[in-house]
Amino acid sequence: MAENDNGQEKTEEATPKRLEKSREEGQVARSKELGTALILLAGVGGLIVYGGDFGQALMGVMRFNFSMPRDVAFDESLMLRHLGNTSIFIIETMLPFFALIAVAAVVGPVALGGFILSGKALVPKLTRLDPIKGIKRIFSLTSLVELLKSICKVLVVGSMAYFTLRNAEMDLLDLAHAELQPAIVQMLTIVAWSVLAVSASMILIVLIDVPFQIFDHSKKLKMTLQEVKDEMKDSEGKPEVKGRIRQLQREMAQRRMMEAVPEADVVITNPEHFSIALKYDVEGGGAPILVAKGVDFLAIKIREIANANDVMILAAPPLARAIYFTTEIDDEIPNTLYLAVAQVLAYVFQLRSYQQGKGVKPKVVGDIELPREARYDTQGNPEPEA
Repeated sequence: MAENDNGQEKTEEATPKRLEKSREEGQVARSKELGTALILLAGVGGLIVYGGDFGQALMGVMRFNFSMPRDVAFDESLMLRHLGNTSIFIIETMLPFFALIAVAAVVGPVALGGFILSGKALVPKLTRLDPIKGIKRIFSLTSLVELLKSICKVLVVGSMAYFTLRNAEMDLLDLAHAELQPAIVQMLTIVAWSVLAVSASMILIVLIDVPFQIFDHSKKLKMTLQEVKDEMKDSEGKPEVKGRIRQLQREMAQRRMMEAVPEADVVITNPEHFSIALKYDVEGGGAPILVAKGVDFLAIKIREIANANDVMILAAPPLARAIYFTTEIDDEIPNTLYLAVAQVLAYVFQLRSYQQGKGVKPKVVGDIELPREARYDTQGNPEPEA
């Protein structure tokens, strides 16, 4: 396993922050073989598409030069004009082919890892001059893989080129006796097939090299457990991160709260601005527990969920406000509100029994008296004494 300078094992995957930092420094997975293969494939494609035009152009250039008048060859100005016209013709003919190669040369290096413009990668580092680290790099897994890859390239690419040219041996010998135009076309065809064979062998190498480069880059970016902890401490200290954490905590709490509403025994409302949901365990005893509370939008949401799950909703504005401002989620209601809440729950349980065909219909709960210290306005301020 990889180790840092302190000897600690790097066992943890790189964090998003570490990945972003390495990318800013220009450290991404790259494959030189992928770029080479793309250039070769672009060359093959160019020969296939423009091969016929190249043959015609080459034959035209040869005719143009071989039929040059004698006086042109001995006149410096006419000879320069002749060479200029020939050069322009060749450039115009080959321009699409070279443009295709140029595009492949630009796309190839950034095909893996994407385009990055970073000056940090060019900044000299004294650590690169460390002889100990230099020796470690020479005998590292990366160097061994590069050596094996170079040997494979020589063997695979060389073998492919040899067998391709060996199969075309008779065709190459026949070119000496062929007409000019067919000979040029045949020669370009042999070149195209040779480059295609080499490209195919390069693809095999790319299929091995790309996964290794991704693996090797990921391994280099691995972190120790202590580095991960230190990064988390640094991140959590930032105001924007703290704000995001608090937001996520609120969202999670709201989701849990909404999931608890269907299990509530009653929802007490303001009725417009406040909603609180209570649950009472008859068998377990103890005081009723607040399982959900909210104002405005959340209050409406609680009522909607209660309606959808046949949870009784009761309007008792002073009691709803008192519970909202004095009790937190999953806490028992304060003892100053026991009597008021007991009246509500008694009505709820009696009505539930009546709806099941048991007992008599209870009277609707009227105004519920609260102790002076348990009365609050909509802003959470204690009501002043009369």
